[in-house]
Amino acid sequence: MGYEEAGRDRSAEPSSGVPAAVLENVFDDPTHGEPGRDRIGVHLWWELLLLAGLAAVSWLLWQEDPSAVRDGNLRTLLIDAVGLGLLVLAAGLSLRTAAPNLAVGPIAVAAALHYAEQGDRGLPASIGPAVAVAAVGGLALALAVVVLHVPGWAASLAGAAAVVVFIERRSAPVLVQGDYDPTGSAGYLFAGFAAVAVLGGLFGAVRTIRRLVGRYRPIVDPARRRGVVAAVVAAVALVVSTVLAALAGVLLAANDPGPVAPTSGLDWTVLAIGVALLAGTSAYGRRGGVFGTLLAVGLVTVFQVYAPERGWTLSNWVVGGAALGIGLLATRLVETLGRPRPGSPERIEPVSDGTISSGWTMPQPQPVDNWPPTLPTQAAPQPVDPWRDPRWEDGPRRWDTDER
Repeated sequence: MGYEEAGRDRSAEPSSGVPAAVLENVFDDPTHGEPGRDRIGVHLWWELLLLAGLAAVSWLLWQEDPSAVRDGNLRTLLIDAVGLGLLVLAAGLSLRTAAPNLAVGPIAVAAALHYAEQGDRGLPASIGPAVAVAAVGGLALALAVVVLHVPGWAASLAGAAAVVVFIERRSAPVLVQGDYDPTGSAGYLFAGFAAVAVLGGLFGAVRTIRRLVGRYRPIVDPARRRGVVAAVVAAVALVVSTVLAALAGVLLAANDPGPVAPTSGLDWTVLAIGVALLAGTSAYGRRGGVFGTLLAVGLVTVFQVYAPERGWTLSNWVVGGAALGIGLLATRLVETLGRPRPGSPERIEPVSDGTISSGWTMPQPQPVDNWPPTLPTQAAPQPVDPWRDPRWEDGPRRWDTDER
């Protein structure tokens, strides 16, 4: 059971006619990729819209209740943003590698329930087992995805079902037993999340890193394997995704004064995937922005605080569904406008055999049958009948002149 596609190690020139050395420098996938480099400008314009939306909703919240963004309420708001942000990072990382993890929501709820039950044993003793189990589960999910080469969403949905079975063993909400209060370090936690989100976006904008991270993205037949490197990257992303989801669940449980309800957590999956798409991450993988995750998380978090101030009761299903719908439009936008511009200097147009970049066509060598070349054989001249010569027809006749 090999990972390499048939023909991946061939040294022959691609069908486009562009030399392989050139393809290695300009293609996102040298073997089957699209010529040129992705355009980041569309992501920056989209992120300007997200920034405008965040500023507008924050101003509306300030007008409605200024105390919601002050002192303790502000610290609680920041921790909520970090918890949601970790969940969005988990979903976004799996999306960038074209192996979406739909189990992030149930994993977060399961980790929150574990922390609520074991929190009185101390932070390391309660968080450590949750993270370890999440890593092992992520590894099992990764092996199922890359060894069987099945879609990540399908395998993770099966994993989500298994986690939901674990959650349903609790019949009632669980009060948090620990006394850890994350609001005391809200500023540091938010700064750390912001740094990870922005640095991840910056590294993802580098062509070589983006090509590496998105190598699992299908090019032709989705059922064909994308190689060992693609399988390893997708596996690592799935493991990291499950660990981030577990940390998000612990943080959200510690920040909520109420009990942790044993829900399926699929609403959190919809919310996380929706916010990741809203941030500008492509649902097809590989493409994504720089500041989009930070801005989208801030926008949704502030909106979830603003909605109750206006008397709106909106669940995660509603907010996540709306974000998912807008995010799908964003995916179409970045996939359409993020491609290399036709005719741009960074795009190498396919050339036909025998044609060089200046437009001149070089003659193709023809097979030589014999040497030296012989002149073409001319047709034998036809015999001319002297009595049919036109001068006998048209010239003046002597006897006619004498008669005159």
